[in-house]
Parts: sequence; structure tokens; C-alpha cells
Amino acid sequence: MPDRPPAVFVLSAEHWPSLFPAAVLQRIGELVACDPVLVVDRFDDPRLDGRLADLEILITGWGCPAVDVPLLDAMPKLRAVLHAAGSVKGHLCPEVWERGVAVSSAASANAVPVAEYTLGAILLAGKGAFGLRERYRRERGFELGFIHPDVGNYGRTVGIIGASRIGRQVIDLLRPLDFRVQVYDPYAEDVDVVDLATLLSTSDIVSVHAPSTPETYRMIGREQLALMPDGATLINTARGQLVDTEALTAELLSGRLAAILDVTDPEPLQPGSPLFSLPNAFLTPHVAGSHGNELTRLGACVADELQRFLAGDPLRFPVTLADLDRGA
Repeated sequence: MPDRPPAVFVLSAEHWPSLFPAAVLQRIGELVACDPVLVVDRFDDPRLDGRLADLEILITGWGCPAVDVPLLDAMPKLRAVLHAAGSVKGHLCPEVWERGVAVSSAASANAVPVAEYTLGAILLAGKGAFGLRERYRRERGFELGFIHPDVGNYGRTVGIIGASRIGRQVIDLLRPLDFRVQVYDPYAEDVDVVDLATLLSTSDIVSVHAPSTPETYRMIGREQLALMPDGATLINTARGQLVDTEALTAELLSGRLAAILDVTDPEPLQPGSPLFSLPNAFLTPHVAGSHGNELTRLGACVADELQRFLAGDPLRFPVTLADLDRGA
């Protein structure tokens, strides 16, 4: 197909095979003219000599270097940047949009496993599974048939902080279940919201899905944590900077709250952090997002977006310049 627009993969070679396995590469190769074995992580790579001036499509991912004004000047035919990951803040300058370049991100695809992780965490937290596991490990036995009076998910109130891509997917996953869901998001206009103090003080489980911005830095601090009811659980799969780790640690040391943390501040935690050994703190090493075979979903998302773009159809997951201020 001689009329296929020129494209190149710009991302870390480490992730490329998982993002773009053979079937996805074949789809992309049918749509654009690209070297199926060429992936670069810098624009001055000698293998790109003579190619930049004709490039129309960049397929980017983790490890993509900055696309700045001089680089845009070197790519006058650039029409689209399709990102096989989440945020594009780290590598796209505002002039990309100002020059009319279309931008798409696989953030919604990356949101799927985070929402799935969160749903599992909510269900297990409501069931008291983490604390009961520790008790079982400690006592090495239990009374068969004993009914635990303080656990269960029927009628639990779940508070979602941030009606983001992930937050909305979590809400959708919770709809068929017997939860009461409430949301805090100062930007949301299409969901019923409550103020943050109300959400924190009336939720059994609070799950954080807000972006990391200067406004959200440590939005969950000592004062906010104090509002949460005794026995409540805080889940954070967003960014560690949204929660004051020192204040949360104090609450967990007291035994008043529990936490499920896939992200922390700092990340990773210092080796001496008491959170590693507290029975009411469940830590995972930033695994809620796409890993393993889930990476293929991101590459498939890019292939879908590429097909839409070349067909002249609206992108399903466009990123606008205004999104940068509110996104992660």
C-alpha cells in the first residue's frame, strides 16, 4: 500500500514486544508504513536519519523523549501522536496541539486493570479479608461456623475520590452490587457528588482516583483522615502524593483505620517503614496498572485509534490541551 502514511515507534524497547505482539503489529503495518522491527527511544537515533521530515504518525509509549518545538519543526508533516500508555504530560509540549496534531492516549485501556484491582480490594476490604487473614495466620485456627458480625459488603458505602477514567470504571463495576456509592470530584458535572468532608465521614471504604496535580497534593492529610469512621479502609491506586504518608501511618499504627496501598509517597517506601509489618496495611508494588499480558490491551487500543484516525473518524480517546491541567 504505497499510500500508507509513514510512522515510527518511539518508546522503550523493553516494553515494545508486550505492547505490540505480532497480531497487533500486523494490524498497524496494514495501516501505516513503518519498519516492523524499528523502535527508538531517542529522536537523534541514527536509524531515523532522513525520516523525520516525512513522518506523519508517532506511536509512543513509556520511555518516549520530549517532543519539543525544534523537533516539531523537524517533523512538518506530523499529523498524530498515538500513545500506548497513560499520561502524555511528560513528553508532549503544548505546541503539539497548537499545530493541529491529533493526540490520543491509551489511558482508558490502562484504567481497566486498575479498576479491576480496585474492585477486588473493595470486596476484600468489606469482607474483612485482610485482617482475618492476619488473625488466621497468627492463631493457626478458627471456629468453624462462627459469624463475624462486623464484615460484609451488603449496603456498604464506598466513596470514590475522583470521577476520572478509572474512578468511573470503578463506579460502573460497583453498579450491579449492593453498595451505596458516593463521589467527590470538583470538576464532574454528570455525576451526583458530595463534598470531600461528607464523603470521608460517611464512607466505609474510600478509594482514591484523582490526578496528581499541585491542587491535589496531600489532599488526604491528617485532618481528612480524622474524618473517616473507625474501621474504615482507604484504598490508593492513584498517586502516592495524594495522601500524607506520615499522617496515614499514624492512623494505621493506632489501629483505627486500614489501608490498601498500591502507591505511596515515597515510592518505594523506606525499608524501615512500619507499613510493611502492620496487619491493617496491605501493600502492593505499583502493580494495579497494566502489567504482563495486560500491556497488549494498550497496543490494541493504539491500533484501533490509528484505524479511526486514518478513516477520518473521531478518535475514541483524544487528549486535548485542556486535559493536561486536570489529568495525571
